[in-house]
Amino acid sequence: MFEIGLSELLMVGLVALVAIGPEKLPAVARHAGFWLGKSRRTIAAVKAEMQRELQAEELERQWAAAELQSALDDGRAAAMEIDAAMDALAEPAAGRDTPTPSS
Repeated sequence: MFEIGLSELLMVGLVALVAIGPEKLPAVARHAGFWLGKSRRTIAAVKAEMQRELQAEELERQWAAAELQSALDDGRAAAMEIDAAMDALAEPAAGRDTPTPSS
């Protein structure tokens, strides 16, 4: 991302030493390190939370798709049972197509 070499770091350190002074430089560096670490932890926590949310969304989507597939399968099975029942009702009626003599 940033191309910072050793010479640039030395230059920043030298400018900081001159601008801040040798007495305050360790405290300032410690303070800067604290805030840098805190910001990195915060960014990592936000990334992890977003990842968990995306995974939860994906699981919910998969669950909904499975529910839909189950409902479709149940509907197909019910339709097949209805067709079988209709065929069973139609078979005896087909045998009655010939008129039976009544007295």
